[in-house]
Amino acid sequence: MPASETAPLLVGDVGGTNARFAIARLVEGRPVLEHHESFKGADYPTFLKGVTAFLDGCAVKPTGGVIAVAGPVTDGEIDLTNSPWRVSEGELQTLGLDPVRLINDFEALAWGAPLVARPELATLGGPAEGEPHATLAVLGPGTGFGVSALVRDSHGREIAMPSEGGHACFAPGDAIEDEILRILRRRYDRVSIERLICGPGLLNLHRALAEIDGRESHIDDPALITAEALENPNSPCGATLARFCAILGCVAGDIALTTGARGGVYIAGGIAPRILPFLKASPFRERFERKGRYQDYMAGIPTNVILHKHAALLGAARVAFAKEI
Repeated sequence: MPASETAPLLVGDVGGTNARFAIARLVEGRPVLEHHESFKGADYPTFLKGVTAFLDGCAVKPTGGVIAVAGPVTDGEIDLTNSPWRVSEGELQTLGLDPVRLINDFEALAWGAPLVARPELATLGGPAEGEPHATLAVLGPGTGFGVSALVRDSHGREIAMPSEGGHACFAPGDAIEDEILRILRRRYDRVSIERLICGPGLLNLHRALAEIDGRESHIDDPALITAEALENPNSPCGATLARFCAILGCVAGDIALTTGARGGVYIAGGIAPRILPFLKASPFRERFERKGRYQDYMAGIPTNVILHKHAALLGAARVAFAKEI
């Protein structure tokens, strides 16, 4: 092994729908990913079987690693928020992975966001760069809605903040959103951000808007809403996706204010890259900046979509190699 390389480690990114794994090495001080594979969670009855399937295909066996998972990690264990899988560091050690660590998936994205090159970012408005050494916020919709931040200071110190901010209460931004909240309260009592801004949330939003308009909605798959919206932005599905983007902008702005993310806001997750042209043309940025007396403050914060498919794996690798970096 060249002196500039370290031993290989396992990194993973486990969400409510998919599990992604790779082998990571530290080369010239930067994490490099090899042998990527993605598995459907539904294809494996347990998390351990999914990891085993990946390791069986690896020519070089890692001896440790870091797995990012969608939910809060408690005492080295997690019940995934949107998946039946249960994950523990103890189970992973039975596969010969020691040391091994579980971290929150958006915590991993916070570590990984600064490693994403400019060509793999799509701007949604604001300046090209945020303030140097300032905090970054990372958030985004997928199967659920994740939130984190990378807190930084002028001395170069950084720490990623795990969070369950997607389960904070939804705050309406106009009269239509007041009605959306009223409708969803009949079903959920307490309406979180994730009830609206994620894949299943898109369906909740579409049904609520149909009720407001006095229409019937027979769509039961959020992917159909997205497909119709992209094909016909003036359709009811187009109105749903536009409202989705507007609320996403409002939430992103609230998180930027809460974390002081003058370094920039990164939109992650599986949905934003798939609707990127629509998102760019949507009210996202207007709602992001519409913060009353703090509008000028918000205008100075860049917003970008992460296009890199393995940003969370890069972040997990940073954590795995923390002693070497």
